[in-house]
Amino acid sequence: MSGVQEEDNASLRSDVRRLGELLGQSLARQDGEALLNLVESVRKSVREGRGEELLQSISTEDTVKLVRAFNVYFNLANVAEQVHRSHVLAESREAHGSWISRAVDHIIEAEKSGAPFSQSDIKKWLETFEVRPVFTAHPTEAARRSVLSKLATIAELLDQEESPTRERRLAEAVDLLWQTDELRLGRPEPLDEAINALYYLDDLFRLTVPEVLDDFAREMKRLKIELAPTSTPLTFGSWIGGDRDGNPNITPEVTKQAIVLQMGHAIRVTLEALDELRQALSISTRLAGTSKALLESVARDLELIPEIEPRFKRINIEEPYRLKATAIRHRLLLTRDRHAKGLPHQPGRDYANTKELIDDLMLMYNSLLANRGELIGHGLLERTIRTISAFGLTHATMDVREHSGAHERVIVQLFPEWGSLPPEEKMVFLSKKLLTPNS
Repeated sequence: MSGVQEEDNASLRSDVRRLGELLGQSLARQDGEALLNLVESVRKSVREGRGEELLQSISTEDTVKLVRAFNVYFNLANVAEQVHRSHVLAESREAHGSWISRAVDHIIEAEKSGAPFSQSDIKKWLETFEVRPVFTAHPTEAARRSVLSKLATIAELLDQEESPTRERRLAEAVDLLWQTDELRLGRPEPLDEAINALYYLDDLFRLTVPEVLDDFAREMKRLKIELAPTSTPLTFGSWIGGDRDGNPNITPEVTKQAIVLQMGHAIRVTLEALDELRQALSISTRLAGTSKALLESVARDLELIPEIEPRFKRINIEEPYRLKATAIRHRLLLTRDRHAKGLPHQPGRDYANTKELIDDLMLMYNSLLANRGELIGHGLLERTIRTISAFGLTHATMDVREHSGAHERVIVQLFPEWGSLPPEEKMVFLSKKLLTPNS
């Protein structure tokens, strides 16, 4: 084992030990020294091979507390291990590049060695390439978002330098964790499960996907492949709220509510991204050019969206990118209201689909690239476009699964002869119908 590995392991053991001490102090504060002594006795007895006898003598009430104490301890230990694992991975990326970078290295070396593919083959393959993780509500996944958020807080604190403030906040987080029930009293409803999935999708939008897609596009340039900002090598799907096969709780109304919920979250994180753009893109028309298309678009927005505060029109009069970002923000708010209230689409005031939103962002992007703003366009704005292209205005594509019997009833209503066909002919029949629309 190298000196660096020994140092990392020592640091991990130190963090696990410190979190264990904080948990012990929390147990003593919350439930008394007796529980802490019981936990220590069980640990010692198990190490010495005498645990079974002691465990049989513990009351049911104490057993529940004991199980909770060890569960919290192992959660804390897992968090410490994940934090240290992230450090190891970061050091590896720094030394050897990301996995995407290493894959590109292999491709370049393979080409030099006469591999049976070329960069043009890869470019053609990328035109249809798409990775789409799909979220589902797993019955064994019982971790509450309240617990996950507290563990995330502890992970963030472990990443900070040691200080009295960090220690106080770690102790506070451990106390909160101990007083938070890991289990809900009632079975989660489909919309509860959808909200849990959105916890992960929101974090992916804010923290992970922008860097992954930026890294992917940068590495493709090494292969002389320009990946358009609007390309979608990564998208997301969800079964939650749409999996009706054998689940009577998933009604069409539930599916509709889940989609509206997803859209609300997608628009919320997109608004955060727009606020960041609006803050950053302070380019003045007195110092840099602006495309005619962007200026005309801003003028049209100001006419169609009178709700935009006059203050923005006044203070940003020479900053068209900020005005455009402000207009996009208002259109997103109107889009959110439209879906929440079931209102009709208002062209030019809200967005009918993700493409309309991306088109607005691309107006800014193309204007920057045409007016000495290449670095700016290829920076925050391009990352934002890539991220929004990945998630869209729905966050994830809703996969609706229905029992085959329901499909059969609908098809028979459309094509009565289909019901009497043998199974092998049914597929041929449907394929022909799909290939000949309006037949």
